[in-house]
Amino acid sequence: MFHIRRHLSPWAIAALLVLAPVLLSGSGGQVLAQDNLLQRDDVMGNAATKIEETQARLDNLEAQVEAKKTDDSALVDIKAQVDNLSHDLLQISVQLRPRLNDVTTRLTQLGDAPKEGQPAEAPEITEERNKLNGERLQINTLTGQAEDLSIRGTNLSNAITDIRRRLFADQLFEHTEISGEVFDDALNSFSNEVSRFGRTISSWYSFIWKFKRVPFGMAVMLSLSLALVMVYVEYRLFGSLIKRDPGNKDPAYMSRFSVAFWSTILPAMALGAFLGASFFFLDTFNVLRSDISPIASALFGLAGLVFFVSMLARAVLAPKAPSWRLVRLSNKGARDINIAVVVMAVVNGFDYVLGAISETLSSPVVLTVMKSLVSSVIVGIIIFVVSFLRPVLSDSHDPAERGKPWPKAFAVLLRLIGFGLVFASVIGYVGLARFLATQIILTGAVIATMYIGILSGKAISAPNRFGETLVGKYLEKRFSLSAIALDQAGMVAGLLIYAFALTIGIPLILISWGFQPKDLQLWFYNIFTEIHVGTIRISLVGILGGILLFSIGLVVTRWFQKWLDGSVMARSQVDAGVRNSVKTGIGYLGTGIAGLIGISAAGIDLSSLALVAGALSLGIGFGLQNIVSNFVSGLILLVERPFKVGDWVATGTTEGFVRRISVRATEIETFQRQSIIVPNSELINSPVGNWTHRNKLGRIEIPVGVSYDNDPRRVMELLLEIANAHPGVLRNPEPVVMFNGFGASSLDFELRGFVADVLGGLPVKNDLRVTIFERFKVEGIQIPYPHQDVRLHIGREEAKAGLGRGRNKTEPRNTPDQEDEDKILP
Repeated sequence: MFHIRRHLSPWAIAALLVLAPVLLSGSGGQVLAQDNLLQRDDVMGNAATKIEETQARLDNLEAQVEAKKTDDSALVDIKAQVDNLSHDLLQISVQLRPRLNDVTTRLTQLGDAPKEGQPAEAPEITEERNKLNGERLQINTLTGQAEDLSIRGTNLSNAITDIRRRLFADQLFEHTEISGEVFDDALNSFSNEVSRFGRTISSWYSFIWKFKRVPFGMAVMLSLSLALVMVYVEYRLFGSLIKRDPGNKDPAYMSRFSVAFWSTILPAMALGAFLGASFFFLDTFNVLRSDISPIASALFGLAGLVFFVSMLARAVLAPKAPSWRLVRLSNKGARDINIAVVVMAVVNGFDYVLGAISETLSSPVVLTVMKSLVSSVIVGIIIFVVSFLRPVLSDSHDPAERGKPWPKAFAVLLRLIGFGLVFASVIGYVGLARFLATQIILTGAVIATMYIGILSGKAISAPNRFGETLVGKYLEKRFSLSAIALDQAGMVAGLLIYAFALTIGIPLILISWGFQPKDLQLWFYNIFTEIHVGTIRISLVGILGGILLFSIGLVVTRWFQKWLDGSVMARSQVDAGVRNSVKTGIGYLGTGIAGLIGISAAGIDLSSLALVAGALSLGIGFGLQNIVSNFVSGLILLVERPFKVGDWVATGTTEGFVRRISVRATEIETFQRQSIIVPNSELINSPVGNWTHRNKLGRIEIPVGVSYDNDPRRVMELLLEIANAHPGVLRNPEPVVMFNGFGASSLDFELRGFVADVLGGLPVKNDLRVTIFERFKVEGIQIPYPHQDVRLHIGREEAKAGLGRGRNKTEPRNTPDQEDEDKILP
């Protein structure tokens, strides 16, 4: 451009700028066409390359599936990679679709090739049509390949799911012959495993002492520091939620469930975080070797399981705190069941630790089977023995007394479960017995915790119960919440507890039932990114992002409104009505923009709203005319501003102050403090009086009547004197007195004056009336009140009849000359 400007005059440059579109569409358009062609080639070239790479990766993954049919964890990883490949293949089709639409549109514009007998077309058009057809064929080919590979990936993913399902079933129902030879082989293998395990631990200890003393010390120190911090934070923030009050002999129902739930969840989560952090530090500092890492992981899992189960049993059974016990058991029964539950957890946990050791040391499978058989038999015997206990609270409800036996049906169920575990183990279905024992302990503990959490949330969300909790009392004191606000906060707290219990419990149950953590991760990702309802794809992440952006937009709009109104316009001394109109307009504009951004971020195509807009147009044509009319009228009122907030207006039978102008209606507050909501269309289509439209100057009128005995000129002088003496009456325009006429019983005058603020006219008029009365009284000017003389006309015949009936015969009659036909009644 610099080179062109040096050799061309300004007129030539201007001509080039004017003719630029023509040049680009002509010879210059060839350059752009070449650029577009290169971009298209890049897109299709990248798509072809990606399809080839995806096909190679898919072949490799199919081979891996065939090689690792028995490794559930590896199959989970492979399935995740296959799902990602399928998603990438769909993206290829999406990327090629815009170019396919362009090609189709251009071919439609060119039309079909001329048939025989028709005039021939230009060679350039024929060449362009052929190129476009070739490009469309290439795009369709690439799209078809991508779709075929996507279907292939989906089939492979489904096949992996079927393989994992069969693998789980085979492991669960695998049968092992139990005999004396098996026990002998297991004992010999166990002896060898003990010696190998001892050598492994000894070599690891020597490795740590020689090479990893400092990293090991740092890992331990960091873990202990984290543990101390977590304990401090837990008891500092949540100490009131997990501690029982020993002095409370009759705690509330809500308090018992709340303490039981949080005293289980919070310490267990803290220990789990500590164990996870400890394993992370040890692994990060390379302290754990490959032969020690699985064993350490199993030991940490054992510690977490035993701690969780023991905390839950302590929270529910409360062996040493009968008043806080959630079940109707005696003290001895609660203590015995607590011991049984903890022992079962320890036995089942050690089974998994020993299994991890056997797998790490590559011990024979028979040894693992025998370990699981022993643990399953022990758990079954414990459950069978528990069925014969007498733990139920006696009829006297004294927990110290000896309890009653279990209900018969429950006792029979426990015996069947215990006998079933032992029987399944003895006949060779050790995997099934081990799985059932694990579910009885772990799943039972998780379900019990979830149930307690749900009951705790239900109790907290009960009417007027949240205010009784420590958190509710703190919120009430900190934020001065009302009873209704506290009750609503209780409902929110209850819902949060429900969500917390389900979010923690359901993944633990699924993991205990054989699902891998990566399965849960994929499900969680798919739930929040891709939910297909028919042909509609819903993304919870997109929806949440749209809601977040909309909320941010609203916050920014409110802040900008406040800043503009309080800082810019207030300091510029802009009229209050103008400020309100600008503030309202910015609020609507900002809300609309935030809504559009939120809808776009949520993944909703705005073009798809055309159908909704058409339906709304139809609805407007039938039933929404008034709403639209009021909306448009509100916009007119905000822009034209015939009145503003704070003005004194009179419309129809309504008179008062304008308090709020919205897009649908205007709020007018009367002098009786009644709010009248007037539709905006009525204010546009009907006359509206505005006392303070341009200024607040207003005239007041005071009618005065005096008797006919008074001098009119003197009366007028007194009224002017009174008006001029009052500070509220303006001197310019000056007050005047009008002699309005002759009344029925008075001479009628009217005092007219102007006040600076018509809103303050009533007190001025009141003062003037009082002053007029006092001055007239001093001057002897009478203010008459209307009175009437009523004359009763009585005819002769009615008088005679009335006199005859109302007088004695001895009384003399009036003569005609004495008849009085007019009787004056006062």
